[in-house]
Amino acid sequence: MAVPGQAGSRGMRRRGLLKAALPLGAAATALGTGPAVAAGNAPSGAPARHGRDRIDVHCHLIPDFYRRSLTAHGVTEIGGVPVPAWSPTLAVGFMNRYGIQTQVVSVSEPGVTYLSSAKDRVAMAQRLNTYMSRDLVHTTSAHLKGRFGGFAVLPLGSAPDEQDVAHAVTEARRAVRDLKLDGVGIFSSYGGTYLGDPLFAPLMKALDELGAMVFIHPVTPQGYPDLGLPPFLYEFTFDTTRALVDMLYKGVYHRYPHIRWLAAHAGGTLPYISYRTSLLTVTPAVAQQVGAAGLDDSSPHFRKLFYDTALSPAPQAMKSVRELAGTEHILFATDWPFTSALFPAAGDPAPQLDETFSSAERLAVERSNALAQFPALAARIGAA
Repeated sequence: MAVPGQAGSRGMRRRGLLKAALPLGAAATALGTGPAVAAGNAPSGAPARHGRDRIDVHCHLIPDFYRRSLTAHGVTEIGGVPVPAWSPTLAVGFMNRYGIQTQVVSVSEPGVTYLSSAKDRVAMAQRLNTYMSRDLVHTTSAHLKGRFGGFAVLPLGSAPDEQDVAHAVTEARRAVRDLKLDGVGIFSSYGGTYLGDPLFAPLMKALDELGAMVFIHPVTPQGYPDLGLPPFLYEFTFDTTRALVDMLYKGVYHRYPHIRWLAAHAGGTLPYISYRTSLLTVTPAVAQQVGAAGLDDSSPHFRKLFYDTALSPAPQAMKSVRELAGTEHILFATDWPFTSALFPAAGDPAPQLDETFSSAERLAVERSNALAQFPALAARIGAA
């Protein structure tokens, strides 16, 4: 979404760049994408892949009623990208082409922050979550059954206050306990307020009590430098990093140990700079006192986070995440439909993963790791 006050010529440049760049991205992806491995044709010693076995933990839904509301409020771009087409049928078609059994959908930026009234934000969040549960996650449609999981959207505004947080607590509980969604989605920041802010303490306490999987999705930060490029290219990664580091130093991970955090886009830049950003947690003097001198001082809290592969399947990102958190903390993701131009044909949706993971590890990243973290989803699709 274009940042208020920064639209105008900047938005025009972004759209022009996107029109030129996305076809090139699609062509490059087409050149690098090989056919999917069919069942029975896996390399020797590798587990056989079946037609549809991937679990995609980072993708989005844009139902018609939400799209109409966005348009009515002047929201036509998200992260510098025009709002893409979406429907359950389009989503199933995409999944079928790329060997994906189930998508865990969430609401991307701007969520409901574009609505100025707290009452309107609550109403839209409730409508989105009810739709997600009734029409996708727990649908009775034979065509859609077992194809979707869901992260709830919270009714937080662009300048959240205590009332907003109270509403978010209520909706998080309703979404997990009553609607039986698979977790909760939250943004990296809300109008410049990051997740470690004491304002969010009641929400963090509720999420901890729920033992929720919480998906952190980035947003376009306020006042970012204008490079004439769409902010999803780099600003999204930086804002994710800010949120994760902020929560470390504000004690969120320590105080709320039952929250499982899933960081979008391989955690932004965090894996690469995890050591540097953790330096204040273990100084050399303290490290010597506890017998940790010479060890990697990266925060153990960062190692406990989960990271997705969306827009980050290349070894430059995946090897860094693997070094930090281990293969078992990496989950497959596509960021569809915002990445539609990167998936021009059927086949392997992330062939670059072969440069980091063995066939058995890829199966874990693309399926079993998610099933372990989403037991209700695993039960719905009949997976062991």
